[in-house]
Amino acid sequence: MEFRTVSGAGIAPYLEDVARLRIAVFREWPYLYEGSAEYEAHYLQDYVDCPDSTLVLALAGERVVGASTALPLAAAEPEFQAPFREHGLDPAAYYYLAESVLEPDYRGQGAGHRFFDEREAAARRLGFAHATFCAVVRPEDHPRRPARYRPLDAFWEKRGYHRAEGLVCHFPWPDIGETQDSLKPLQFWWRRL
Repeated sequence: MEFRTVSGAGIAPYLEDVARLRIAVFREWPYLYEGSAEYEAHYLQDYVDCPDSTLVLALAGERVVGASTALPLAAAEPEFQAPFREHGLDPAAYYYLAESVLEPDYRGQGAGHRFFDEREAAARRLGFAHATFCAVVRPEDHPRRPARYRPLDAFWEKRGYHRAEGLVCHFPWPDIGETQDSLKPLQFWWRRL
């Protein structure tokens, strides 16, 4: 794998690849996302429109096999900013590491670390002292939970992140097989850079 980092308008040529990966990877546990190209086009446009956004691409040749996004939290969807505001924290102080998606055949080869390294470096260049992200919370007894599922908590902790206690947002999407959105809780994690 090779990696390429782009930002702002430089993201536009990769929107279809990122949308494809998000739809495919987020169908997996724990997101169970019933995605659509239309929604993805709207959602990802925020990254193109934000000059301080970051997209890290994992490439096999010229094929995009992974992608990781970030932007200032103050430029993210209002739902992601809400718990910070509710706790008297200024979203403008945080760089939001939005998501990382990677095809299964390329996992376990260091892309996760590279995604964090590149996004954290972008945050530092932009003057941010704090990075944050959130992850969906599903019940332990959820019927679709794979028996061998291993959460990423230990990976995140090794990178210096810890749960931001009390900072939970609620974001809507349809689960696989559903046509209506339902709110999902997402727990924030954070660290000082």
